[in-house]
Amino acid sequence: MAPTDRDVDIPPLALTMGEPGGIGPDITVAIWAKRRVLCPPAFYCLSDPDMLAERAAALGVDCPIEIVAPEDAAGCIDRALPVVRLDKPVKATPGRLDSANAPAVIEAIARAVGDVRSGVAAAVVTNPINKKALYDAGFNHPGHTEFLGVLSAAWTGKPGTPVMMLAGPDLKAVPVTIHIPLRDVPTVLTEALIVGTAGIVATDLRRRFAIARPRLAITGLNPHAGEGGAFGDEEDRIIRPAIAALRESGIEATGPHSADAMFYPTARTAYDAAICMYHDQALIPAKTLSFAETVNVTLGLAFVRTSPDHGTALDIAGTGKADPASLGAALRLAGELTRNQLAA
Repeated sequence: MAPTDRDVDIPPLALTMGEPGGIGPDITVAIWAKRRVLCPPAFYCLSDPDMLAERAAALGVDCPIEIVAPEDAAGCIDRALPVVRLDKPVKATPGRLDSANAPAVIEAIARAVGDVRSGVAAAVVTNPINKKALYDAGFNHPGHTEFLGVLSAAWTGKPGTPVMMLAGPDLKAVPVTIHIPLRDVPTVLTEALIVGTAGIVATDLRRRFAIARPRLAITGLNPHAGEGGAFGDEEDRIIRPAIAALRESGIEATGPHSADAMFYPTARTAYDAAICMYHDQALIPAKTLSFAETVNVTLGLAFVRTSPDHGTALDIAGTGKADPASLGAALRLAGELTRNQLAA
């Protein structure tokens, strides 16, 4: 009898520190304090233990800290938050950015990937980062996703294209183009980019989400999917040929669909993931349908990576207002995807 995901044991998850001036520390201590309600798998945080202890005390959260090696995290999580100490120093004031913390933020991400590669961690879960704080310190990657893609390529020895998915209980949505100005989308969008993105989505839906035959719904770029060319020709020049190529390769893909009619309940029953042409076309419906339970998943990597779907929320850091629900969902989904992959 084939094993199910519940039959597969996994190491603890590696949770990165994120931007220490934001709500990452808040939701990290909160997730441990609410672990019996939010039910995350065993995890440890790559962070500064003193900073986390100070934030917990300031928030009035009962969260003892225990410094551990990754392999010892599961054994202590019932009595304390397991923390793997970073080498780089961290000085954090809630609500304030400090580019001096950038080396520690980057170290946490790189070490988490290294822990998965060495087998002491099952997957990477990342707290939100602030790109400007990293840019000011000389970080030369567009963002988290792209940096993780570089780390994955170094692992496999092959270049890859990381793909961002917003996965919630009611919708999985993927933007083909991500962090670029809207005016640049028509020039960046190509048949090859759509086909490559959708192919990675289909592969990971099979191997990590355990969907045997993924159904992909492809949006149009223009209002009403171009209205037969009245509102633009990208659908006929780029998107339809991409859909034809996906079908030719054996992927069940439909469209181009008008995005304004793709996300109501009945429409969502017809597909497993929506492939959208630009950032907000995917993220607005995903976050509107379930902000607290939606998870940012990076597909196409050598390892499982999830993250909360929100940012650093500097304005509420240290106030006790941060909701750890999305981090809880990210931890649970990372465990589920890892088990599915191992059980396949």
